[in-house]
Amino acid sequence: MLGKMEATKWQGKYDVVVVGGGPAGMGAALGARDSGAERILVVDREAEAGGILLQCIHSGFGLHYFKEELTGPEYAERFLKRVLDSNVDVFSNAYVSGVATDSSGIKQVRVMNEKMGVQAIETRSVVLAMGCRERTRGSIRIPGTRPSGIYTAGLAQKFVNMHGYLPGKRIVILGSGDIGLIMARRLALEGCEVKGVFEILPYSNGLTRNIVQCLDDFGIPLHLSTTVARIHGRDRIEKVTVAPVGPGLQPDLSRSWDIDCDTLLLSIGLIPENELSQGLGLALDPVTSGPVVSSTLETSMPGLFACGNVLHVHDLVDFVTQEALLAGRFAGEWAQGVRRPRDNIKLTAGQNVRYCVPQTLAPGREHTIYMRCKEPMKPCVLKVGDLMEKKLRFVVPAEMITLKIKPDLLERFRGDSLEINILPAVGGGSSEEE
Repeated sequence: MLGKMEATKWQGKYDVVVVGGGPAGMGAALGARDSGAERILVVDREAEAGGILLQCIHSGFGLHYFKEELTGPEYAERFLKRVLDSNVDVFSNAYVSGVATDSSGIKQVRVMNEKMGVQAIETRSVVLAMGCRERTRGSIRIPGTRPSGIYTAGLAQKFVNMHGYLPGKRIVILGSGDIGLIMARRLALEGCEVKGVFEILPYSNGLTRNIVQCLDDFGIPLHLSTTVARIHGRDRIEKVTVAPVGPGLQPDLSRSWDIDCDTLLLSIGLIPENELSQGLGLALDPVTSGPVVSSTLETSMPGLFACGNVLHVHDLVDFVTQEALLAGRFAGEWAQGVRRPRDNIKLTAGQNVRYCVPQTLAPGREHTIYMRCKEPMKPCVLKVGDLMEKKLRFVVPAEMITLKIKPDLLERFRGDSLEINILPAVGGGSSEEE
């Protein structure tokens, strides 16, 4: 099986150990190899590397990185082949329980495996690439009974695409995240009746292309500023009460109505998988819930790097790959003794900017900054301090904004903090980016 490796084949010492075998982990391994690191190990808890891509059988992946449209498994297979062709070890069915550092800075990664028990793998640097998980009903505490038939959208996707099981026939979807939108189309194609997608916010949390291709093209209604106010049913869910929301996002039950259904899918957000990060005592960003990182994607623990959805939730896998290649490159350099100057410029999120990653920069090289806005705005201007500005036709919270900072720009900067703002464009004007 591609991406699967027997536990008896791995070595005891590595230059770089990558925790997670999804798109971020595979990209980090390749980045480390490109930097010159020789011994690289990817540890993955699943039977086969590839991560969430393996259950995403729809197309739309790879448009940025490969300049062609691929399905999730196709995108994963290309990277798995590159990883294995690069002689990177992949240790599957294994869990990382902790990372220890001794006085010399060399780390030990504790790995658990059914066949080999707990092993200590010595390494010079580590990349965290554990991905993210879905929020559940408990995160938002929907009132009502606790019947069967309530799933996260990703779990329903796994049932349908990998195991051949339909979660139900009459579907209500709460939340307009991309997985929920994609599952609305997927279940409609399977002959299910998708009653609608209900989003508590006044705008969608999914990509615009998914609104068009997954809802509009199939006649599935999207109800904004509306939520599920109550769940009904004993053994199996029988109906839900939905209601528009008023001030403070509180349901207005005087205008509620009931919808008969046998399944409720939840697409209400993703959370970085950061139990390991918390256990290590890493500094975490309160907005992203991922580690705080420098411009080399190094966390607050020297020699420990992070990338992908464990760092901040991405909308496109192409951006995950882009970020992971950088993290792997810097981790590989660290393993070979390269120590770059410490960052001396702090990035802060200003007007209509929810967060920006990395949190610090350094002069002398190009940087890629990832950020999200708080509210939709069009047209607008992205300003980085007084150094640069870029006109944008629109921004929406669901779509990541990426910005390249050229080395010569920071060479001229003499301060210690840069604030990024997204401001309304004065008088409209042309746009450099959609």
